[in-house]
Amino acid sequence: MLVSALSSSREQLIEYLRTLPSIRERCGRVHDFAKQGKLQYFDYHPEKEGDVTNYCIRIIQRDFGDDFSSIPPHGRWRHLDAGVPRVTPLIAQWDTLESPPDRKEKIKRLIDLFLVSVLLDAGAGNDWTYRDETSGMSFSRSEGLGVASFNMFKGGFFSGDVHQPHRVDANGLEQITAEKTAQGMQVSSDNPMVGLEGRASLLVNLSHALKSNATFFGAEGRPGNMIDYLESESITDGPTHRVPLAALWHVLVSGLAPIWPTDRTTFGGVPLGDVWPCDALKAHAPTEGDDLVPFHKLTGWTTYSLIEPIEKILGWKFDGLEDMTGLPEYRNGGLLVDLGVLSLKPLAIPAAYYPIASSPIPRLPPSHPAIVEWRAMTVIELDRIADQIRTKLNLSKEQLTLAQVLESATWKGGREIAKEKRPGSGGPPIEIDSDGTVF
Repeated sequence: MLVSALSSSREQLIEYLRTLPSIRERCGRVHDFAKQGKLQYFDYHPEKEGDVTNYCIRIIQRDFGDDFSSIPPHGRWRHLDAGVPRVTPLIAQWDTLESPPDRKEKIKRLIDLFLVSVLLDAGAGNDWTYRDETSGMSFSRSEGLGVASFNMFKGGFFSGDVHQPHRVDANGLEQITAEKTAQGMQVSSDNPMVGLEGRASLLVNLSHALKSNATFFGAEGRPGNMIDYLESESITDGPTHRVPLAALWHVLVSGLAPIWPTDRTTFGGVPLGDVWPCDALKAHAPTEGDDLVPFHKLTGWTTYSLIEPIEKILGWKFDGLEDMTGLPEYRNGGLLVDLGVLSLKPLAIPAAYYPIASSPIPRLPPSHPAIVEWRAMTVIELDRIADQIRTKLNLSKEQLTLAQVLESATWKGGREIAKEKRPGSGGPPIEIDSDGTVF
């Protein structure tokens, strides 16, 4: 009976750590320790939050004036459209076909594109660039990865159907190699990309996940088929549908669970994905697993990115968006470090993690406990900064959503302050040793 009870409690914890509310709850525990000065690697300076708030407001007003309703939500669409519009012209191109796709097929194709593009969106490093032959423009980082993945999608890179290149399916994905991915992303010895092998492996693993879950992805193993599942979970509301956000999250966090590397944190023998032990919580974790902090960053980024086209193309609405969190990645987190809300404790990071002796920037693996603290603090601080921005601008959460704050202020602000402080690289104040599957 004891073994059975332990097994049941572990299963319950595993399921809990896969939920959206668990992210904010566990990160909140870390934040509470920060307020008491009990983190191992960071000092917390809440008096500096006003500097971040003011910096973000200046960016919002510079780019949008007081037209806050025009701020788009945070999502992959902007990166796919870097420099010039691409997504809307592609939809228009489909409409000119002899047999144009209906709305359902259009959104399936967009889900295919957006999902695979997000999964390729882990940090590419400071040295990689991508040249878009159509526009003649060059891009780096998220925009470069977005434009590259768009062109790969248009060229049929992810499709196993020679008659329909504009789709992603299991048969196409299982043919992908690191060499093919390098060619598609213009990677070479002169144009190196961080985490290339990890990206290719993620796509091959995606093919297995799609094949193994017909409930979500259909017999053909296609990401876009999730729209049929979401429709079955929705409630008809006049001419439209209302979809529980938890249904979309369930598809992504459970249906895509097999894609993550198997050397990540496990609990009861089950790989947890983007979930990590936090050393600061261990001393106060009476129950097994109480020290684990979930982030699910790429899942969150995918969720934000898929909501937008589903709402635009189908007119559906999602219930439960308040559970979404800010994304714990190096731009949002870097903003907090560069403007002094968080500071590394003196001598907390061993010298071995500073690859350039003259540089104050450490390079750490995603599993390092300092990175876990940094990401957990980022989640809660994004809530706090968003609230302070709304207060200063006299706006409600409905008038300025967290997704809009991420898009117009914190992510962009993290990039801009990094360029101000490190004009050579524009990199973050703490470098991540990326494997292409986390950040």
